[in-house]
Amino acid sequence: MKKLLVPTDFSDTSKIAARFAVQMAADIENAKIILIHVSDKITGGSDGSPLTEDDDDRRLILTQALSQLKEELLPFGKVPIEFDIEKGSSLVETLTRYVRHQAIDMVIMGITGATRLEQIFMGSNTLDMAKESICPVLIIPPNAEYRKIKNVVLASDFKEVDTTIPEAPLKATLDLFKPTLHIVNVDHEHYVELTDDYKAERAKMEIMLKEYKPEFYFIRQYDFFDAISQFVADKNIDLLVIVPKDRSIVSGLFKTSHTKKLAYHSHIPIVAIHE
Repeated sequence: MKKLLVPTDFSDTSKIAARFAVQMAADIENAKIILIHVSDKITGGSDGSPLTEDDDDRRLILTQALSQLKEELLPFGKVPIEFDIEKGSSLVETLTRYVRHQAIDMVIMGITGATRLEQIFMGSNTLDMAKESICPVLIIPPNAEYRKIKNVVLASDFKEVDTTIPEAPLKATLDLFKPTLHIVNVDHEHYVELTDDYKAERAKMEIMLKEYKPEFYFIRQYDFFDAISQFVADKNIDLLVIVPKDRSIVSGLFKTSHTKKLAYHSHIPIVAIHE
């Protein structure tokens, strides 16, 4: 059974991601949702004072909240929904440990972009999790509305693809959706014609992903983000796959200046899959 982990802090952002996850899981064969809340202490009041100091009381309150959230999600898809509570001061470290121990297939998290302050505080955990190499992380943009994932685009630089493309987790992700696969390269350096190196790397990728019958595209454009945004719109893309080769690319995708169309103001989720 495919295990989809959905962290929640009961915010609107996390509820949007959870709703999307349930609808998506309903379209995946043999999948289940695990809601997880990571908490050190339950706080209330403007002074941040604990509502209760007793671990049992805290667990009871959280269990009731997760049970209510589960009930709210059930109408969105016929899919098993479980929930869990983990105690920890670091969300990312706790989730990483949980993913390893429970053999989670994908983590699904929301991100918000309503204000710069929200991006800093509410988006940071999602981006930090996406930078980890523990498993694919699906980032759900604000105001996302689920539609069946039929068209997926993989953004690649076509460099050393046999060692830099994470073949196993990429195929596992594609197998969840069985989509039409588009592979796009954005490069402003190839002004006149494609190089022999580029053609060789493309051939390697074509062999690697032959069962998905990928369609290849090359875009001669300087700005990666603008090019991908336009491609997503033109090809009716449902999901963008990125393979971050350094930790900054994930954060870069979510800088306000780059993502008006791509993330914060679109309904297109992004999945980060690491080497």
